[in-house]
Amino acid sequence: MAAVRTLREDWVEEGLRALAAGGPDAVRVEVLAKRLGVTKGGFYGSFSGRESLLTAMLDTWERESTDEVIARVEREGGDPRARIHRAGALTFSDDRLRPIDLAVRDWARRDDAVAERLRRVDNRRMALLRDMIGIFCADPDEVEARSLIAFCVAVGEHFLAADHDGRTRAQVLARALDLLLDHPATRPVAGGEIGPSGVG
Repeated sequence: MAAVRTLREDWVEEGLRALAAGGPDAVRVEVLAKRLGVTKGGFYGSFSGRESLLTAMLDTWERESTDEVIARVEREGGDPRARIHRAGALTFSDDRLRPIDLAVRDWARRDDAVAERLRRVDNRRMALLRDMIGIFCADPDEVEARSLIAFCVAVGEHFLAADHDGRTRAQVLARALDLLLDHPATRPVAGGEIGPSGVG
């Protein structure tokens, strides 16, 4: 049986939706109360103020995008390439977590405390990449470089508007993953075919 969410969790979830859609300035108690169908006064039964809501939202984002992702990656197993792909898909291809992650990155540019939180999250993600890539790559400098490039691709491709000369973005990302993880494609990307990783 599914767990029943508390009103506090509903406030956090609605706040994360507002953050993803419009940044931290969009997280307004009056607006959230209206969306939840409760009074603004009810907010103070769950939070001492707006700042405590923002902190709870960041706590939830951090837990879901690190602890829960890492736990699922380890639980479902597979070789390092499969685990890296799963971690990326859970975080950066997820329709819920990806927009929150991008909103937190933008927020961190203007808030030192959020920037520190983001650094902690990204350090854990980089550590996972290092661990996985280090299984098949012995050179620590190469492990670090591959981890950085993989992370930059995962985050940055959402900001890229370029076309790919007859290839889809999914095809190019699949080939990039093959190259980064030393897994050469057996078929050409052009013409609608992709490599064996099937990323997309």
